[in-house]
Amino acid sequence: MAHSIKLKVYNLLERSSAGNRLAKQIDAILIIFIVVNVGLAVLETEPSIGEVYVWQIFLLDFIAGSIFAVEYLLRLWVSDLHPPLRKYGSLKARAVYAMQPLSLVDFVAVLPFWLSLFFTSISWKSLVILRLLRFLKIARYSPAVRSLISAVVAEQRAIVGSLVLIFGVALVSATLLYSVEHAAQPEHFGTIPSALWWAFSTLTTVGYGDVVPVTAMGKTIASLVMLMGYCLFALPVGIVGTAFAREIHSRDFVITWGMVATIPLFERLSAIEIAAVTELLHSHSVPAGQTICEKGEDGDSLYLIASGEVEEVFSDHRILHGEGEHFGEASLFAHRKRTASAVARTPVQLMVLKMEDLRRFMDRKPAIAKKIIDEAIDERKSHHTDVEFTS
Repeated sequence: MAHSIKLKVYNLLERSSAGNRLAKQIDAILIIFIVVNVGLAVLETEPSIGEVYVWQIFLLDFIAGSIFAVEYLLRLWVSDLHPPLRKYGSLKARAVYAMQPLSLVDFVAVLPFWLSLFFTSISWKSLVILRLLRFLKIARYSPAVRSLISAVVAEQRAIVGSLVLIFGVALVSATLLYSVEHAAQPEHFGTIPSALWWAFSTLTTVGYGDVVPVTAMGKTIASLVMLMGYCLFALPVGIVGTAFAREIHSRDFVITWGMVATIPLFERLSAIEIAAVTELLHSHSVPAGQTICEKGEDGDSLYLIASGEVEEVFSDHRILHGEGEHFGEASLFAHRKRTASAVARTPVQLMVLKMEDLRRFMDRKPAIAKKIIDEAIDERKSHHTDVEFTS
């Protein structure tokens, strides 16, 4: 009985994107509480509101904090049901789960509640910064926020490169202005660190006007720096914007760590490795009766079923796949044409692993990619299918 209840809680909290209506309603309620709670923390700083509605705001905050605390404790309670954590035992599984990024965010969200509950000397209002950090919980439920985070992570090298370039230009600009302006304005350009303030405010096109060059050469350099500012800061914005647009169009629903952890193909992976794989997957919703892929097409994707049923149609037989299963695994091996068509028997939510993404992932994390490929090989061998992989 207890295990049955625990399993239901696990499905509601950790697999909410897999077509469970009640789970989606719970997510919607939690999002409402997050928005209301953060809004109250902001409005509370207005004397006309915070000093008049003290108990009402405290009560709503206390209710929200209680709900977040219950949610966090329930997630810890069912965390040992995640396939990659089952091998650790209950205590260690919960410790590993608690160190996941989203779990840390959940902990920060309930921290103000526990601090105010157990330490009465701490003022509720003094915890306003921690209460505002509850807004980070929205990442667990919002596809857009998760897509933005994925876009930044995917393009981190390009972003870091552009920031290094921006800082380099700022340093050179500050050095040039120091060289030509320090005699005329020693209080503003007497040192290169002092000139850096002008360089950053000019490159970002903010231009406060508190520090400006007065010599002809200084004004000429400043004009060029302003023009460069428009070009340089467009770099990271363009990189993130393009990556975000690509992510948002490739995700129909939120792919969670819990969803990926239940897929047998990833059972050999650790919790940290599953988190890395989650960033590779693209979500795709398919209505009942629609063809997912056609026989004879290039096998460039592996499909993992988050919810629903898919039927593979071969020349002489059919195979029905359900939740947690995968198909199209030939794309993980030697590039070949698909030998079957796949049709959605019911509304289906798919997690798609593209071959090109797996190739790039192999370059970055070859050990994890090898585990995935080995598991797929073992599964194909268990179905008496000969497999040959070419890297």
